[in-house]
Amino acid sequence: MMWRDGEVLSLRSAWGPAGRSCAELEVRVSAAPAGARCLGPGQVLRAIAYEQVTGVPEPGERVRLEVSALDRGLGTGGHAMVTARLSVLAADAPCEGHLVKARYMPDQVMVAGADEQGAAHHEVLSRPVGTLHLDGAPVVVADLHSSLPAVLAGLRSAAGGRGEDAPGPRTVYVMTDGGALPLAYSRTVALLREAGWLVGTVTAGQAWGGDLEAVSLHNALLAARHVLRAEVVVVAQGPGNLGTDTPWGFSGVACGDAVNAVAVLGGRPVACLRVSEADARERHRGVSHHSLTAYGRVALAAADVAVPLLEGPLGEQVLAQARRLCAPRAVGAQHRRVDVALDGLMEALTRMEAATGVRLSTMGRSLDADRTAFLTAAAAGRHAASLLAGTGRGHGAGVH
Repeated sequence: MMWRDGEVLSLRSAWGPAGRSCAELEVRVSAAPAGARCLGPGQVLRAIAYEQVTGVPEPGERVRLEVSALDRGLGTGGHAMVTARLSVLAADAPCEGHLVKARYMPDQVMVAGADEQGAAHHEVLSRPVGTLHLDGAPVVVADLHSSLPAVLAGLRSAAGGRGEDAPGPRTVYVMTDGGALPLAYSRTVALLREAGWLVGTVTAGQAWGGDLEAVSLHNALLAARHVLRAEVVVVAQGPGNLGTDTPWGFSGVACGDAVNAVAVLGGRPVACLRVSEADARERHRGVSHHSLTAYGRVALAAADVAVPLLEGPLGEQVLAQARRLCAPRAVGAQHRRVDVALDGLMEALTRMEAATGVRLSTMGRSLDADRTAFLTAAAAGRHAASLLAGTGRGHGAGVH
């Protein structure tokens, strides 16, 4: 841990609903430990404060910051984080709920779970195993948080059979705990909620800050379906993605577990591939090894693998990788390969940016810089929409 004290200069921006917002502050460092090699007094930093943890500090307040990820220049957790207000003792939070998230950390958060005893929805979620299902609802499983808005663009494309200007299906985002734990950190989710592209959110496991909280991914999925009345669910980790350039050492390995959870609850898993034409790392070009491992090794249940019909050598590479992924397996059910045509999806992605204010970005690359990444996620959304429409095949798609 690396600590600094600072003075809040200004509130740069804030997003998210009242009581669960995230604030970006401008803070001037006022004190650093003896011998500190960087981020010393006088340096101005951008810092994040969560309303559920500290409240939102005012200009002039003294705050304590944790800066280790910022010092290392990391994408995951790479900000100065406000851990305490030194000038103000924040008011006690309402005494609601007994679920503890980020357990045993100094900044653990108490939340009211949808699945805890005494909650309004406990009776629904406490029904015996095997009697509460997802009723065949499509659940799109994605590795990266950046795929979420592209999946929604695909869902709302005309392929869903609802018409170009019709509202999209009732879609709920379930955030798992592989990346950021506070949902409030995601500006993308805040903008999608404001625009009405998401009807609700559920945070599962150690993640917190959703409209509903759940102990497990299984209960998060059931809450999305039976409490928030989702027609489609999108499951992905929060902002940030941890990888180690080892076969199993990445947070997206949980996508395979998510496929299993969806299947055991009677949903229709739709596997969103991670594909790139621009990633500098060979292991992520074409279909990323993350997708090949999570869906090919971890997932034991069958999923619809949405394969974008790309052109040229990249398209041939992706199709060959998808064929291997969906071949018969010694362990686990065989995936269903669904080839999805991409006509109109670039326009859908552009409309999404204009309609919601979300700017597509994955690993620092925009839509123009890595179109394939977003088209692939949109293809998964398009296929999920086709399942709702009753075709089960996607727009110009074939199931193999």
